[in-house]
Amino acid sequence: MKQTSGTVGNTQIPQQAKDSRLSPDGKWKSFPKVPNLLQYVSTGAYFARVKVDGKLIRQSLETDVFTTAKLKLPDFIKKQMKKKRVEGAPESFGDALKLYEKDLESEHAVSDSTKRYRKYCIKKLNTSWPELANTKLNRIMPADCKVWSMRFSKEVDEQYFNNVLGTFRAILKRGGISSDEDPASEVKRIGVKPTVLNLPSATQFDDILKHVATSGAGQQKDCANFVKFLAYSGCRLSEARQVKWSDVDFEKGKINVQNAKVRRTSGANRNRNVPMIKEMRELLETMAKEPHEQSDSVCGVGECEKSLRRACKLVGLEVPLTHHDLRHLFATRCIESGIDIPTVSRWLGHSDGGALAMRVYGHLRDEHSTEMAKKVSFGGGVNVPQKGANTESKKIVTEHVKSVKLE
Repeated sequence: MKQTSGTVGNTQIPQQAKDSRLSPDGKWKSFPKVPNLLQYVSTGAYFARVKVDGKLIRQSLETDVFTTAKLKLPDFIKKQMKKKRVEGAPESFGDALKLYEKDLESEHAVSDSTKRYRKYCIKKLNTSWPELANTKLNRIMPADCKVWSMRFSKEVDEQYFNNVLGTFRAILKRGGISSDEDPASEVKRIGVKPTVLNLPSATQFDDILKHVATSGAGQQKDCANFVKFLAYSGCRLSEARQVKWSDVDFEKGKINVQNAKVRRTSGANRNRNVPMIKEMRELLETMAKEPHEQSDSVCGVGECEKSLRRACKLVGLEVPLTHHDLRHLFATRCIESGIDIPTVSRWLGHSDGGALAMRVYGHLRDEHSTEMAKKVSFGGGVNVPQKGANTESKKIVTEHVKSVKLE
């Protein structure tokens, strides 16, 4: 039987041997003496092929030179073997999730509010990707993550999307997935748009307070006081609930507030002093007339969402206020009154020197700056009255001009 010859690199091989190294479709060529190495026949490019945890991985070695491919092959195999699941490691995403939840619950440096929020993120992840829990970790593909992110990003706001994505990646990491093999690495975080503040005018806010105080609810008075307390202090909802009469210092005109967003591992102050503005002092002095103990909470209720929503509707606000909007209202009124942003930031309990407050309320400073700029004048010249000005004005200007010439 006649044999023709072929070429591998610079080596001539018999046609019969050459055919035995080709895949059935003739696209791939293997090398028995160099396991895990393939050559794509049509282009001559070399590829590495290895099986890890039952998954076949084939990747280009980015060369069409046989000797170079042989040198690159061991590094590729070593890298892939590092990804091999260690004994006892979670196999499915659900297994990794259980470990993550266990770690989260026992983490002493994480606040209870953060733990609750992470659980919300986990719940949202499970509902938005139901089949994920039963999927093996090494079967979660980048394409699947992109499809999920495209769909999920349309369901929630930017901040929530980013936090759920961060939780997803943390669970993958707990499952032993390194950053270089993270299937969600190509899913980008979404830019968070600046907060749009839809706040009531002073008159509207007064009307809101009247409607809350006359809502007919059993705790209408306490609800109205709670709305005032939030608006006059800038406290977060959780912070306002913890303020006791022992934290109120009428003599120094301040309220001692426990910061809600201070990491337990941080050395930042756990408390801050919020000054009593005029309205706050009047409110507290009125409330203090009621019988109370120093250990009692200042506010008689811990929330008033329904009363606040109803009052906003009666006033005609298209977007009803939330408890947190009252914090924005406090900061806005302070800045509009001329208080500098770093100071307002400290009153709010921010620890970034005013960076966050600048992003949220910076436009107020710009508006104030524009108004102040109108008062600036380089009026070194003499303003000559226009035609029709009164005689007295003309006389004053004339005398002024004469005096200037004499000098």
